[in-house]
Amino acid sequence: RFEEVPHEGPMCDLLWSDPDDRMGWGISPRGAGYTYGQDISEHFNHINGLKFIIRAHQLVSEGFLWQHEGAVVTVFSAPNYCYRCGNKAAIVDIDENMVHKIIQFDHAPPKGAGITEVKRSVPDYFL
Repeated sequence: RFEEVPHEGPMCDLLWSDPDDRMGWGISPRGAGYTYGQDISEHFNHINGLKFIIRAHQLVSEGFLWQHEGAVVTVFSAPNYCYRCGNKAAIVDIDENMVHKIIQFDHAPPKGAGITEVKRSVPDYFL
C-alpha cells in the first residue's frame, strides 16, 4: 500500500463493511464500516445491473461464503490465516464471457512434511 486506509470515509466503508443477517444498515462490530442486510445487497445489485457482489477482507473458514441468497460472496485468499486459523482459501476465476468459477485451496504443507517433489505447470495465461 502507498498509504494506510483512513479511519473514516468511503475507502474505510468499502473495506470494512460486512454483510449481515439483519435487514438495512447497522453499526459494524469491527469499529469501522457498517453492516448491511440482504435488502441493501439486492438493491445495490439491481441499480448497478450486477448479478452479485464479490468482496473480500473477511475470514471465512471454507475460503468463500455465499450470503444474501446469492447476492454477495465473500472470498478470502489467505489459507491458514496467521498460521493458526486452519481456514481454506479461495479465488474467483472469471472468463471472457463473465462465467465465474470459485477455486478452493489449502495452505502449503510445512517444511519437512515429507513432500519432496512439487509438480509445477505453466498457467494457461502464459501460453
